[in-house]
Amino acid sequence: MSATVVLLHGDDEVLLSNAVRDRVVQLVGDGDRSLMVAELTEAAYLEDEDYHIAPLVDAAQTPPFLTERRVVVGREMGRFSTVDSLGPLLGYLENPLETTDLVLVWEKGPALQRLNAVPKRLSEAVAEAGGEVVGAGVPRGRDGAAKWMDTQIAAAGLRLRPGAKRLLADHLGEDMSRLPAVLTTLASAYGPDRALEADDVAPFIWEAGSVPPWELTDAVESGNIAEALDKLRRMLHAGGRNEMQVLSTLYNHHNRLLRLDGADAADEKEAAELLGLKGSTFPARKALRQARKLGPKRVARSIELLAQADLDLRGASAVPPEGVLEVLVARLTQLNR
Repeated sequence: MSATVVLLHGDDEVLLSNAVRDRVVQLVGDGDRSLMVAELTEAAYLEDEDYHIAPLVDAAQTPPFLTERRVVVGREMGRFSTVDSLGPLLGYLENPLETTDLVLVWEKGPALQRLNAVPKRLSEAVAEAGGEVVGAGVPRGRDGAAKWMDTQIAAAGLRLRPGAKRLLADHLGEDMSRLPAVLTTLASAYGPDRALEADDVAPFIWEAGSVPPWELTDAVESGNIAEALDKLRRMLHAGGRNEMQVLSTLYNHHNRLLRLDGADAADEKEAAELLGLKGSTFPARKALRQARKLGPKRVARSIELLAQADLDLRGASAVPPEGVLEVLVARLTQLNR
């Protein structure tokens, strides 16, 4: 059996930790974890007030004792973001020990202030060694997140009706790291034999999660005041955003409409160029459609409302900050009716 090499990375700490745990469990199988697994963290790399990757390489090169294989887990690898610092590991990956399964985890340790991207050379070396680079987070975009959710549900051995899936997706919002725990609970309660409805799932979900900024602006554009206020509260409470951050989201959105208003952009490509947007023209298409729907008077009114809310949040009003935003969102949404 050849060596396994895997590099795990992801923005969500919970999902990344779950992926590490699951991979180690898979590699250990029926073996004795206490004898097979060696896990190194940032503290193990520290020597003479500097960090070195040599301890990880030494562990990977150590033959197994009383077992057929070893599983070496290199946690908090974000410490080594340059080719020079990765040198000994890159050399090892050219000829990895066949009895060592190596799990590399690209994450930030407690002493590291900022996590850089995974070095391209490390990803290449893992691939050249016959290993895999695995993103443990939720894919961006609705379609990617929906497919990821389906994969998680299937892996949990569950069957969910469309209504139950919608309830989970709407309730968790951006906090998809909570999904595995909810699915584990559902699997314990119901098992794999029953297709679950929304009513089956509802008692097992907790406080609603945060939502991405575009869900708030989409709700405002829909003209549904109740929905827009719900998205606002979830951003403030579950999302931990402060009032000025939410105001900035709303301002940036409506400022795009203002820039397009009267600009005579013929299509989404011209709109994207005017707005300085790169890549997909979808945001420009939405903004152009919305600017045309509102028209000059309502676009101007939305900017006036945002300016007044900015003053109120800075102390011009005695209304609590959350109340200021609730009034603002309700009025902006009313403009879309």
